[in-house]
Amino acid sequence: MDTNTQPDVIELIRLTDPGQSVSVRMRSTEPTLESLGVRYYDAEAVVTSDFVNGTVYLGFDSKDLSDWGRLLDAIEEAEQEADLDEPFTADWPQSGRTAYLRFIAEDPYVVEVHDGPGTQIVVSVPLDMREGWIAESRERLAAARAALGVGTEDHQGARP
Repeated sequence: MDTNTQPDVIELIRLTDPGQSVSVRMRSTEPTLESLGVRYYDAEAVVTSDFVNGTVYLGFDSKDLSDWGRLLDAIEEAEQEADLDEPFTADWPQSGRTAYLRFIAEDPYVVEVHDGPGTQIVVSVPLDMREGWIAESRERLAAARAALGVGTEDHQGARP
C-alpha cells in the first residue's frame, strides 16, 4: 500500500482495498487559473498496487467537484437497484481534456485510470470496496471543498 502520502496532501478521492488503491491528490489549494467564476486545479491520479504503481497529471475545475458529488449519489442509487442489466459506469472528470477516472460499479468495483490525451494508457484496478466508502468519499469531498474555498451545491445545482 501507499506509505508515501505526505500529511499535508489533500486527497480528493481515495478508493482502496487491502491490496491496491486509486487516489486523486491535489497538488495545491491555489487555482492554476480562474475564468468566468470557474477555478481550475492541478491534481494527480495515483495508482498503487503490488503489480503496478503510477502517477498521472489530472486537472479538474470547481464544477467537477459538484460532478463528483452527483456521481457518488448515482453510484449509491445504482447499488440500491442491484438488478441492473449493465453495471453503472461514469467518468470523472469528464473525459477528453485531461486524464480521468472511469468508475465501473460491479463486483468487484473497477476503477480505470485513463491518460487519454497523453499516452492513451489505461490502468484497470479492481477494488473490493468496503461498507461506508461512499460516506468516506463524501467526507473527503467536503474537506476538499473547504480547503479550496469552493461552496457546496445542493442536488439542483444551486449554491446555499
